[in-house]
Amino acid sequence: MKKPEVKLLSEKIVLVGGGGREDALARRLFEDGAELISIMPNSNPSIRSISSETLVTKSMDVDLIARFIIEKKPDLAYVSPDGYLATHLVDRLEYNKIKVASPSSASFQIESSKIFMRQLMKRYGIPGNLKYEVLDNEYDVQKILSTETMEFAIKPSGLTGGKGVKITDQHFNNRKEAIRYAKDILLRDKKVLIEEAVYGEEFSMQLFTDGVNSIFAPIAQDYKRLYENDIGPNTGGMGSITDVELKLPFMRAGIYERAKDISKRFVEALFQDGLMFRGVLYVQFMQTKDDLKVIEVNGRLADPEGMNIITLMEGSPVDLLFRIADADLKSAKITFKRKASVLKYLVPKGYGDSPNPGILRINTGDIPNHVHIFYSSVEGDLNEVRMSNSRAIAIMSEADSIPDASNMVEMNLWRIEGDYFMRHDIGNAESLHRKNENARTGNYKTTH
Repeated sequence: MKKPEVKLLSEKIVLVGGGGREDALARRLFEDGAELISIMPNSNPSIRSISSETLVTKSMDVDLIARFIIEKKPDLAYVSPDGYLATHLVDRLEYNKIKVASPSSASFQIESSKIFMRQLMKRYGIPGNLKYEVLDNEYDVQKILSTETMEFAIKPSGLTGGKGVKITDQHFNNRKEAIRYAKDILLRDKKVLIEEAVYGEEFSMQLFTDGVNSIFAPIAQDYKRLYENDIGPNTGGMGSITDVELKLPFMRAGIYERAKDISKRFVEALFQDGLMFRGVLYVQFMQTKDDLKVIEVNGRLADPEGMNIITLMEGSPVDLLFRIADADLKSAKITFKRKASVLKYLVPKGYGDSPNPGILRINTGDIPNHVHIFYSSVEGDLNEVRMSNSRAIAIMSEADSIPDASNMVEMNLWRIEGDYFMRHDIGNAESLHRKNENARTGNYKTTH
């Protein structure tokens, strides 16, 4: 791996998180001259290599982590993963006068409670809401799922890592199985969210916000399905794409503008609710045959799409985080390269069902400037890592078109040796043609 050119160390920043998106952000902060102190559940070798100090702990002990951060007296902290944001960690840091560029636990309800998100949309008339019911008893679960003929998405209200949502016509053999799944959620959580199932092409709009002002990143798309041609179970994300323009080729006229307006209205609604959301908000949309729907809203960088936009960002990421924390984003000088990008994740064989993690050997010698290798849920060193049960290594490329970037990733796979699984079709010409044809004909089969 090339040693990045860095400025003289200036600001001390604590970064919480040890995955691929945190690796991408850590590198940009380090290149921008920040001294990094990292806290992560795995000893990510890339983040570790550019950190002045590292705490590795799988514990979600907020007191332990907060004490560690407070003792280091950082100039700023950035808490990245959803699991940490759902705790009171950010609240504790702010109470102790630590500057934080991440949302409080109250404002993070936009992600940690799908019910809160749907009800916020309803209260403020935000377009794109789905028909939904919040059920708190078995009778209503049985009645709705057994008598209604429409298809439903059955969701826990809380965090699911992208894997807790099940669709009646895709994940069950019959309605009895769907009812059993909904009742299991009800038994555990006391509530279950039932939404209408919608079909279309998903994309994510990520924005940096100080609670009032926002900077919009290029539209990205996550390839959620495990197997090529977008089939199989949902995963945390097998890869992602962005295009030279702010939007993606399959998006119909006017969709980008509508998505941007809806995203702004989430920031405004949270503000009206007394919640100054500071950090990264990303709205997951679905372009249906004749409409635009909001699938979910998350309160942090996307993974994998966050790696695309962080890498494409031009400007000072250190200044960006400070302006978010100080509610001073209006005059931030952040733009994005006019390049397409494709990212593909390498995962252990059997990922999502019965993973069989092994060893990967990585060759980063003479790697081109437009090719990037990010380290995710792995441990080891920069040249050899041990995989976990989750996503391991991401390879991303920038190019003048999405298919060219996809091909460039494939051309650099020789750099990784080991037994792994990946999707090769992410961003290739055939995949894009299928998406464009589906948008033209409205012949969608994918659901949220």
